[in-house]
Amino acid sequence: MSADKDAMTTSANDLVLDLPGVIFQFHRRQDGHMHFSYLEGGGRALATLDRRQLAIDAGGLLEQLTGEHYPSIMAALERSERWQIPLATRFRLTFPDASPYWIAISAKPTLTDGGCLWRGMMVDISDQVAEEQRLRKLCDTDPLTGLPNRRKLMMYLTHQASLSARHATPLAIMMLDIDHFKQFNDRWGHLQGDQVLRRLAKHTQRSFRCEDMVARLGGEEFVVVLPLTTLDQSVALADRLRHSVASCDFGTGQGEVTLSIGLAEYRAGETLERFIDRADQALYGAKGTGRDRVSTTP
Repeated sequence: MSADKDAMTTSANDLVLDLPGVIFQFHRRQDGHMHFSYLEGGGRALATLDRRQLAIDAGGLLEQLTGEHYPSIMAALERSERWQIPLATRFRLTFPDASPYWIAISAKPTLTDGGCLWRGMMVDISDQVAEEQRLRKLCDTDPLTGLPNRRKLMMYLTHQASLSARHATPLAIMMLDIDHFKQFNDRWGHLQGDQVLRRLAKHTQRSFRCEDMVARLGGEEFVVVLPLTTLDQSVALADRLRHSVASCDFGTGQGEVTLSIGLAEYRAGETLERFIDRADQALYGAKGTGRDRVSTTP
C-alpha cells in the first residue's frame, strides 16, 4: 500500500514537472510584501527564474523582470483582491542573458488574515504572441513597401485628429503621387516599377520624424500624416521632399523620379473623408498645373 502511495506521489511530481507551465501560490501581505510560497512546473521561463529569491521576496525581482508591465500587473492584483475576482492577465518577462518570454497568468484569490493568497497557473505564450504580432503586421502593413496600409493609416489619422480637435493643435497631411508612373511599368516592366515604389517608401520614411506616419494608399499614391504641423510648415517639408526625391538615383537609368504633392490642414469638426479629399484635390491641382510641384487647399 505504501509503495503504491509513493508511486502515485512520484507520478504526480513528474506530472507537475512535465506541465507546459507553472503552478503557484502567491501571497501579498497588507504591507505590500510579496512572495511565492509554491512555484513548480515546466516551461522555459521557470528555468531562468531565481525561485529561492521569489520564495523570500518577489517584489523587487518581479519589478525588474517585468519592467514596463509591472504597473499593469500590480493594478490587476489590486482589482482581483478588492473584488475577489479571478486574476487573468499577461505580461513580458525580460532576462539579461535570454530572450524575453510572454507569460499568461490565471489564478483565484483568497483573502487571508494578513493579505491575499492566489493559487493558479502561469503559461509561456511566447509563440502565441509572436504569431499574433505576425498576423497584426500582415493586417496593417503594405506587403510591397513595408509601410502602413490604408487600415493602419486611418486608425492613426483618427487618433491624431482627435488630439488636434481636443488640444487645438495643428495637423496636416501630405498626399504624394509619382509623376507618369505608368511609364515605368510600360517601359521597364512591373518589377522595375515595384523597385521604384520600395525605394521611394524608404527615402520618404527617412525624411520625416518618427511621429510622422508615411503610408501607402495604393498604386503610386502615398500619404504622410504630420502631427503638430501647420499648412505653411508642411509646404516647406513637401518642397524639401520633392527636391530630394528628384535628386535621388532610383535605379531606372532613365532620368529622375518626380512627385506631385497635395497638402491640407485639418479643420476641427470635419470628417476624415473630407480632410483626405481636400488633400486629394490639392494633389490633382498639382498634377493639373504641370506636375513636379506642391499644391494646397484653402
